[in-house]
Amino acid sequence: MRITGGLVLKPDGWIRGDLFTEGEKFSETENSDIEINAGGLYVLPGFIDLHTHGAIGVDVNGADAEGLRKISRFFATQGVTGWQCSILTDTEETTLATIKEAVKVIEGEQDGAELLGIHLEGPCLSSEYKGAMPERLLMKKADIRLFEKYIEEAHGHITYVTLSPEIEGADELTRWLTSQGIRVALGHSGATYDETVRCIDAGAVSGTHVGNAMRLFHQHEPAIFGALMESDSYCEAICDGRHLCPASVRLFHKIKGDSRMIAITDSIMAAGMPDGQYKLGVNDVIVENGDAKLPDGTRAGSTLTMAEALKNIVKFTGLPIEKAAKWLTVNPAEMMEWKNLGRIETGCYANLTILDENLNVIYTVAHGRVVYQK
Repeated sequence: MRITGGLVLKPDGWIRGDLFTEGEKFSETENSDIEINAGGLYVLPGFIDLHTHGAIGVDVNGADAEGLRKISRFFATQGVTGWQCSILTDTEETTLATIKEAVKVIEGEQDGAELLGIHLEGPCLSSEYKGAMPERLLMKKADIRLFEKYIEEAHGHITYVTLSPEIEGADELTRWLTSQGIRVALGHSGATYDETVRCIDAGAVSGTHVGNAMRLFHQHEPAIFGALMESDSYCEAICDGRHLCPASVRLFHKIKGDSRMIAITDSIMAAGMPDGQYKLGVNDVIVENGDAKLPDGTRAGSTLTMAEALKNIVKFTGLPIEKAAKWLTVNPAEMMEWKNLGRIETGCYANLTILDENLNVIYTVAHGRVVYQK
């Protein structure tokens, strides 16, 4: 494939010139007669969504392989070339069944955005800061044996786990998960500063939707929020204008800088759908004016897309596109240690999101194939 005429975002900045792919990866020379005219367009690395519970009428919990592929196809229309399916805390039976279906997609035929791995959001989470997590299914003590069972069923495709530092044995679980090559995020938590630091020292690398479903900063007890902000950990941010106001997004960025911010959607099955009644795992969710909440008013995920997230980041922060785009591309790839994703470089997978001047998605290219064209 040859992409011509666009403004291409390389690791060192924007360049003008032709871009080539060979098979699934970027190449130095042209090896195909397929051409995309990107004149007047921005050519960015493909977007990566590390934390999402569904879209287009499909809830990840209990979804079959075709349902997950439906999500992948929708995400491709939003500029996403790779995503992780986030399994909300659920019964062991449902969690194992969902893992099994995800493995079918990861190891089988992919369609649209690539399903890269499985994110377990729980079950070792705080009841006090549970958000939309079902309290009866939360664990008060970390159980490595349960995670061993999940990892075995997943054939090694569990890539990301969220847990709360105050859960008994959380630091030991963090250390063990890290030793298995799984990235650990901290969230849904009322942890103290010291409890959080122990998990960060044990290998935790990120904060789950920071500022939401967690104990916030106090000058005498910085808590989990303060520990995450002080450390070099990455900061997941839901930039829909509801979970974080624009000033909070700017503050997080000012603390973390360009290289530690990660945009996520935390979207539910209502993303891409009209207002109405939906599910998030075992929960009933009501969506009004695009805002997803439990019947008691607790916010329950979002209807955000990654295409909207980029526009919001630029709007909220005033950052140039090349810096805002890092939140959706190179930063999630680096946090997950995916060396061949998130960059436009020879040898990396040819994943591209091509936008017009208003940041609308015009093309999405995954592994050298056009998976969406407006």
